[in-house]
Amino acid sequence: MTALLRRTPLVSIFTFFFLFLCHPSAASAAEAPVLNPGNTAWMLTSTALVLFMMIPGLALFYAGLVRAKNVLSVLMQCFVLTAILSLVWLAGGYSLAFAGDGSFIGDLSKAFLRGVSPASFHANTTTGIPELVYFAYQMTFFVITPGLIVGAVVERMKFGALLLFMTLWALLVYLPVCYMVWYKGNYFGLTGVIDHAGGIVVHITAGVAALVACLMVGPRRDHLKMPLMPHNLPMTVTGAAMLWVGWFGFNAGSGLAADGAAGMSLVVTHISACMATLVWMGIEWVVLRHPTVLGAATGSIAGLAAITPAAGSVGPVGAVIIGAVSGALCWLFSVKLKSRFKYDDSLDVFGVHGVGGFIGTVLLGVLAHDTFGGLRNDASPSTQLLAAVYTVAYSAVISIALLFGIRALTGLRVSEQGEREGLDQSSHGESAYNQ
Repeated sequence: MTALLRRTPLVSIFTFFFLFLCHPSAASAAEAPVLNPGNTAWMLTSTALVLFMMIPGLALFYAGLVRAKNVLSVLMQCFVLTAILSLVWLAGGYSLAFAGDGSFIGDLSKAFLRGVSPASFHANTTTGIPELVYFAYQMTFFVITPGLIVGAVVERMKFGALLLFMTLWALLVYLPVCYMVWYKGNYFGLTGVIDHAGGIVVHITAGVAALVACLMVGPRRDHLKMPLMPHNLPMTVTGAAMLWVGWFGFNAGSGLAADGAAGMSLVVTHISACMATLVWMGIEWVVLRHPTVLGAATGSIAGLAAITPAAGSVGPVGAVIIGAVSGALCWLFSVKLKSRFKYDDSLDVFGVHGVGGFIGTVLLGVLAHDTFGGLRNDASPSTQLLAAVYTVAYSAVISIALLFGIRALTGLRVSEQGEREGLDQSSHGESAYNQ
């Protein structure tokens, strides 16, 4: 054989390349991730868009809906939560959500980004984006999810109690759900759960926690005694518009690539928001005899929340259906059922985000199939329903336990005098509108 190779250089060359390509180190080198500048640029943009949803989007949306004496308190809560939760994400949140091999939660192997360099790629990413970009993008989700809960307890919850609850809730609810759904792929024993951008991880968890919180903190002192009108609807509509734009980073960014799938996610996100806006407005037009700008803005958020889990699975027809159903059912929960049961979910976090996230999570089990122009024939309606129900139960139990503990430790509410004076002055010593 050796003599043959010496006499036949061409055979020697082919033999060398065959052995090289089959060598394990060569195969590893061939499969090493390579930076994709286009995908990376889009994910940097998406990260900025999702942070834009929290500050200023959500902050302005909520701040306009409260009374003038509480507007700074809401802005403060959103800003400080952004700061605290970003540091928690760095210290261990990211590692617990996207590292390790536990059944329920990850480990601290990547705490403080240990072992992560500008050249690192995360195992969850196959689109050539650096792990640092993935870290930052997922951080914005971690920040905004507890921020949604703020709207249920505005104008009466202690600032310190709120910060403590949101931080512990993010650690004990968001991180395990995120780990199981988006990293482990096994959600309390369920496999094949689809949640493109957070119907389960973000909206149902936060919406249920918001309902629990508003019940346990109790209603505002003047609830049902006098109209508690928004002090600045232009501010609210501006915030809603910012959320709508930012949602493109939320949903179209969750595929982690600048491609046609991202384009479809963007299109269905917009279509669902448009449909829900018109349905909510139409219901008001019939029931109240006039459409309201607040209703249109709230309807758009309902459609955006509902399409979030399905944005990578459904087509335009599915988006129209999800938008229509969410517009009608979120209106029912936020207006009729809240009025009937008299709970003070002040800014309709449960009615919009909780109900919207549940609707989208369940409906995608059907609408993702190609019968409706969907993209995922592997979607299971029963799996989606069970995942949504599991999320409701888990978030509710942990939220109740946390609020009982914080109530015993520090109390949950400001004093009656502080509430009447307004949280801007009683909690922060400032006024938004000085004469």
